[in-house]
Amino acid sequence: MTDHAAAERPHLVEKENSGVIDWSSGPRRFITVYLPLSIFVIVLLFPFYWMAITAIKPNAELYDYKTYNPFWVSSPTLDNIKRLLFQTDYPQWLLTTMTVATVATVLSLFSSVLAAYAIQRLKFKGSQYVGLAIYLAYLVPPSILFIPMATLIFQLGLFDSQWALILTYPTFLIPFCTWLLIGYFKSIPYELEECAMIDGATRLQILWQITLPLALPGLISAGIFAFTLSWNEFIYTLAFIQSAEKKTVPVAVLTQLVEGDVYHWGSLMAGALLGSIPVALLYSFFVDYYVASLTGAVKE
Repeated sequence: MTDHAAAERPHLVEKENSGVIDWSSGPRRFITVYLPLSIFVIVLLFPFYWMAITAIKPNAELYDYKTYNPFWVSSPTLDNIKRLLFQTDYPQWLLTTMTVATVATVLSLFSSVLAAYAIQRLKFKGSQYVGLAIYLAYLVPPSILFIPMATLIFQLGLFDSQWALILTYPTFLIPFCTWLLIGYFKSIPYELEECAMIDGATRLQILWQITLPLALPGLISAGIFAFTLSWNEFIYTLAFIQSAEKKTVPVAVLTQLVEGDVYHWGSLMAGALLGSIPVALLYSFFVDYYVASLTGAVKE
């Protein structure tokens, strides 16, 4: 045993003298990798845990933290979820939110693909400034835009309808998606399109058969962001929708489950938790394409 330890000691001395730290060792790997990741995961998932336990807590536990543990449930109940699903229009709110977010995302992606391809590939005079102007339009706060839009919505007779949201959401979705797709189209080699044009392909054929299949990760990434922004949008729905059954989940949960100074916390948290599930499922299904969009497109 002594001979073996003596044989290993020169290697340890060499590592110490070389100044190279062995990060693969157990304690160091725990401190530098697992501990920060654990803290990050806990901080990230704690709001969802809090929503989940609040949704199944009876009112006695919600308002008496001296007797009951605030981080645990002693007597779980489904009364809050039943109230949300059967005593409110939550299923209709969820359907409205899904419809508006899906249609607005499709319209925005269609417009953004055409705009981004024209700016990046056609190379007309001032195309770079047009792309910058589109991105700057995304930076305009919605709280400023909804004031003139409200006048336009009233004049078109779209107030208190889903079309008021479907037609206004692209005002902040198209600039963002266009800016994102411009960068992705730029990473696709232009030589591929030149070869197709030599073979007689038109611009639309090149866009449909070559560029879009290669840009699929970027399209999915832009679609995920657009869908998420549409799903969580608050100001336009609050301003343009008056009927309770036509509201989207973020606004309806807040306005319909708060009665004066009475907050139905259990139902509020249940509505927030159920409303976040579709977005979470969307991310989980397309996470591979989303990661691929962050690493770039086709390399030459």
